[in-house]
Amino acid sequence: MTTGVPSYRKIWDVSYPIILTMLAQNIINVTDTAFLGRVGEVELGASAIAGLFYISVFMLGFGFSTGTQIMIGRRNGEQAYDKVGQIFLQSSYFFLVLGLLLFLLIYFFGYPLLRVIVSSENILDASEVYLKTRVFGILFAFGNLAFRSLLVGITQTKALGYSAFLMAITNVILDYIFIFGHLGFQPMGIQGAALASVISEAVALVFFIVYAFIHIDRKKYHLLQFPKIDFSVIGKTLSISVYVMAQYFISVGIWFSFFAIIEQMGERPLAISNIVRSMYMVLVIPIMGLSTATSTLVSNAIGAGFKDDVLKIINRIVKISVVSVVPIIALMLIFPRTLVSIYTNSPELIDQTIPSVYTISFAILLFAVAFVVFSGVSGTANTKTALAIEILTLIIYTAYVYWVVIIQQWPVEIAWTSEYVYMLFLSMFSYWYIKTGRWKAKII
Repeated sequence: MTTGVPSYRKIWDVSYPIILTMLAQNIINVTDTAFLGRVGEVELGASAIAGLFYISVFMLGFGFSTGTQIMIGRRNGEQAYDKVGQIFLQSSYFFLVLGLLLFLLIYFFGYPLLRVIVSSENILDASEVYLKTRVFGILFAFGNLAFRSLLVGITQTKALGYSAFLMAITNVILDYIFIFGHLGFQPMGIQGAALASVISEAVALVFFIVYAFIHIDRKKYHLLQFPKIDFSVIGKTLSISVYVMAQYFISVGIWFSFFAIIEQMGERPLAISNIVRSMYMVLVIPIMGLSTATSTLVSNAIGAGFKDDVLKIINRIVKISVVSVVPIIALMLIFPRTLVSIYTNSPELIDQTIPSVYTISFAILLFAVAFVVFSGVSGTANTKTALAIEILTLIIYTAYVYWVVIIQQWPVEIAWTSEYVYMLFLSMFSYWYIKTGRWKAKII
């Protein structure tokens, strides 16, 4: 092999199972939002606030999984397969401890923290109901993250698609049963949405465990052992992950703050923003899948000794990413009413949401570039630099949101122009760093 640049087919083979996984995860979000949109605007808004609060904390685990994935990808590229299993197992121990700590944090302190931020008593009460149930899924979710890190790191990602499908189907069925009350169950409303998500995550974890026993070469990757806790391995993985953990926590935390600011505008703008958020996250799934593949392909290429090919890999994936969003943008511009109608049957709410849909449509084009390049920075294992880029970008983003919403008091569709600001600066800073080549000196 004379080049570390993967073919378009290889990029797709690694990316599409990740895309399917994210599709399933977002089908859960879409289903929750669509069903709750027919329960009431309070429940719709509360699911946004409580859901983002949960995700903000969850992202600490997701950040650690990204660092684990990078480490596994590097060792896989070096063909140090025994180290792959060691990293996976030690990381699993860390996930268990972190999950227990975060469970206690959310269960006992989630409501008091939300009370400081949320002004509407109705939304606050509904958010508490959601969180008290949703928090039980965090250990299952972290178990899924551990297996996701392993499978993406060794580029065996097809199982992610299977688990995604299983999780999505489970959630859709249980949402229908629990939220509205079918098959003998009492209607549970927003609590039913949370319970359905918890069970779906548990089902996915069971699938991963069974799949690992049947399809992964456990001897090759030394997965048959259950070693004692090795703080040196956890520490090395954490040295990469801690900056990603902080990056994701801050990033989603700022987005949570965005919704908290929108909540000050009233229950209707918050409901609109939850619909837009749900649409946005579904429509950028191809980009998120490609960006995840970017970090692991970059890490594998560096591990195999192809540092000079990193920028070529990123540029190739950017091209795929940009092409993938063109039909998505067309869909949003041509059929906005149809898309919004998935989430609500209120004509007034649909009419007021469409301007925000138009606002975010072209932001997706910037998203297609920004997230792939930024993931390339993380893939080089220079996660401290990635964190610095994220913080600098978010400072600019937050200042813009504050100016638009608090000072100018412009409508919600103008507030969503903040996505252009975020994506533009994130892509500029990330490209600049990759071009400098300073990351080449990093050794892990």
